[in-house]
Amino acid sequence: MADKHQKNQQQKLAFMEETKSEALKSSQQGNESAIARHKPESSTTTEQLMEEILKRENLIQALKRVKENKGSPGIDQMKVEQLPVYLKENWLEIRKLLLEGKYKPQPVKRVEIDKPDGGKRKLGIPTVMDRFIQQALLQVLQKQWDATFSPNSYGFRPRRSAHQAIEQAQKYIKEGYEIVVDIDLEKFFDRVNHDLLMSKIAKRVEDKRVLKLIRGFLNAGVMENGLISITEEGTPQGGPLSPLLSNLMLDELDKELEKRGHKFCRFADDCNIYVKSEKAGQRVMESISKFITQKLKLKVNSAKSAVGKPKDRKFLGYSFSSKASGVKKRIAPKAIEKFKQKVRELTKRTTRISLKSMLYRLTLYIRGWKAYFHLCQTPSVLKDLDSWIRRRIRSFIWTSWKTIPNRHKQLVKLGVNNKLALTTARSHKGSWPLSQSKAVLVATPTAYFKSLGLPQLAA
Repeated sequence: MADKHQKNQQQKLAFMEETKSEALKSSQQGNESAIARHKPESSTTTEQLMEEILKRENLIQALKRVKENKGSPGIDQMKVEQLPVYLKENWLEIRKLLLEGKYKPQPVKRVEIDKPDGGKRKLGIPTVMDRFIQQALLQVLQKQWDATFSPNSYGFRPRRSAHQAIEQAQKYIKEGYEIVVDIDLEKFFDRVNHDLLMSKIAKRVEDKRVLKLIRGFLNAGVMENGLISITEEGTPQGGPLSPLLSNLMLDELDKELEKRGHKFCRFADDCNIYVKSEKAGQRVMESISKFITQKLKLKVNSAKSAVGKPKDRKFLGYSFSSKASGVKKRIAPKAIEKFKQKVRELTKRTTRISLKSMLYRLTLYIRGWKAYFHLCQTPSVLKDLDSWIRRRIRSFIWTSWKTIPNRHKQLVKLGVNNKLALTTARSHKGSWPLSQSKAVLVATPTAYFKSLGLPQLAA
């Protein structure tokens, strides 16, 4: 009887393994075995959207993306690695709740991260299970909605990037639109009006189960310091669905700017409009701010929004300089200062880590930063940063050598003559001044850092 009952149960399970070989079975056991199998369906109507979302192929892709993105646990403390097993054991019931429109998302976990310009940014971390369902929702809705969005919107969209937005902004400036209306939305993700957002979604989605599910994610609440509070506005940053909903919310702004014939670039809640005169800029700032306040029920941050020259404003970490040679992309001063601050932390002389460990962490950061800021057209800035980084490392190395005998020994080993090495090793100056001394420069030339694998920004 037990074997028969087990066999019947297995026939009911939605999670089944599909393999063509033992190797494939081993590699996909945590993924495909966790997803419900569905029969091929005909083209779905919007009333059948939930069935589209719950298709096996879509769920497998969603699970893959959640695992790739990793991330911290939500309020239930479940880790990403535990999700496949949890799905295998519980998916039948979860799927039933979703199909019946009865699934209830859990509150998000509130965390705060530092913002580049000071202050804190609040993130809401959904549970891993909720992230999985949001990802499945995102994949279907984004395919349906993305083509309707403005070509001037670049944030969180397939095959679109911040680099494209920066390149387009440069083109506008080259065309003579040399004044920028820089609009900053105050706490956008915290202040999105739920009713207004849901009305926009309802114009695109007829499936009431999907509408109820999205509303559930918006109203799930926030847990902070052990207490749960209700969320009546906002789309918490941290979940996969939030960027898509933000683009939908601001699509009305994009359409309004297009209707007025403006040249603009928007990346999430960062919007720059390009005009030809200061007077036109002030007029646009006033009218668009009014539109945002009245139509979108959002607030423009007057302290951070301004009309000015592109060289005096920053857009996605870049600014633009206009000279006789043309319009050049450059790294905004705040971005450079943030970079230096991070490098200082990584090369701090008081940390008890080896040179190898320090260089490993520093190299990872430099490579990532360089990948983003490689559009920079002011190589002298990058050369100066390279020189400054080498000096930071020289100072770190000098401190790590610690004693006079060892400093003398290391300098001689690296090619410094005995007399100069001994004089420098006995110096009472600090590591920062000595990092520019003749002996240290001879011992650690640029080629030395190349041998250590340190990437060059100006290369």
